Amino acid sequence: MLPSVAIVGRPNVGKSMLFNRIIGERLSITDETPGLTRDRLYSKAEWLNRRFNLIDTGGIDFHDAPFMHEIKSQTEIAIEEADVIIFVVDIQVGVTEADAFIARMLYKADKPVVLAVNKADDVQATDMIYEFYSLGVGDPIPVSSIHGVGMGDLLDKVIETLPEEIDEAYEEDRIKLSLIGRPNVGKSSLMNTLIGQERVIVSEIAGTTRDSIDSLFTHDGQKYVVIDTAGLRKRGKVYENAEKYSVLRALSAIDRSDICLVIIDAETGIIEQDKKIAGYADDAYKAVIIVVNKWDLVEKDNHTMNKWEESIRAHFKFLTHSPIIFLSAKTKSRIHTLYPVVNEVFEAYSKKVQTSVLNDVIADAFAMSPPKTHRGGIIKAYYATQVSTKPPSFILFVNDTEWMHFSYERYLKNQLRQAFGFKGTPIKLILRKRD
Repeated sequence: MLPSVAIVGRPNVGKSMLFNRIIGERLSITDETPGLTRDRLYSKAEWLNRRFNLIDTGGIDFHDAPFMHEIKSQTEIAIEEADVIIFVVDIQVGVTEADAFIARMLYKADKPVVLAVNKADDVQATDMIYEFYSLGVGDPIPVSSIHGVGMGDLLDKVIETLPEEIDEAYEEDRIKLSLIGRPNVGKSSLMNTLIGQERVIVSEIAGTTRDSIDSLFTHDGQKYVVIDTAGLRKRGKVYENAEKYSVLRALSAIDRSDICLVIIDAETGIIEQDKKIAGYADDAYKAVIIVVNKWDLVEKDNHTMNKWEESIRAHFKFLTHSPIIFLSAKTKSRIHTLYPVVNEVFEAYSKKVQTSVLNDVIADAFAMSPPKTHRGGIIKAYYATQVSTKPPSFILFVNDTEWMHFSYERYLKNQLRQAFGFKGTPIKLILRKRD
């Protein structure tokens, strides 16, 4: 489990710019995946071979909350979620009342804080750094998120204060499941049904789960662990009505799982947030099963299930490989249909294929549908090898990586899926130019 670093500060100090600078790329709000748009407030980052999760609290809005109320809420989230906090201030404005307010909250929280004094674009500006010592949260580090000035010093300090990565020593054959979805879709009810006991308080009020709980159990000889995507541990009144915060809480559970069960409420139907949460699981290259819960509450005829499947495929175009299960966690109806699919998907997620057969499939794919010219050249494949599982990951050596069109890459993945039965699992295809 990776340690987390949160970026906090009042509006307009450059939090999101710093976030983009640290992760080394600009992440826009719009994703290229068809049918999916989501905000980016979380990413993996690395410095000096230390990996960590980076959280941009500025991306979590609280609707029309008052200025100080929103600052307080975002700071509480940073305190709640992070092992280290980057506190961003603006050298061109100086210390403000809001900065001092955040500093007091961080001081009381007793978490490691790294003070980033942003917009220090020239030598004259750095002379103004000393007033930020008055915040009492450590030595100020001058940075410019626009020009990249001081980023090495900042990240050196972050790495210095990071706790060690936690190694979760679950057995290799134990299937790690996370239940993800918006509040009140029945995650806690499904968890209780799976583990066979009332370990989690179930409530009709959205967002009542407080703590993440790993529940280990065995069913028909197969070992599982369910990682519950809990809501908040009610610390300092962090506000659960922020939609993006419930997504953020799901992310750590997604990272720790093999398979994400994306829970959809059959009573209320599919909404945009369902797609956002599923999109994060897909981004993390996790196997996904779509679970339509509360199926007992739906009026059904001979076509109801087919219509639901068509609707799900239309909304979740990026999860065409994911199986769909219909059940009711409350009544336990159709719960028996879930386990065989979970086991089959885990087998696909963990599958290792023979190199010679893999290369035959790739060669046949190129022969059946030769690629077209893209960016001035035609892609040729020389050799493929599988480099890892969970997810199945392949390196494909080609003449020029720039000549691979995304649609042809998708075609190759579909051929691999068809040949090797990669049900429910994403496939990672890494292109390398042959020397």
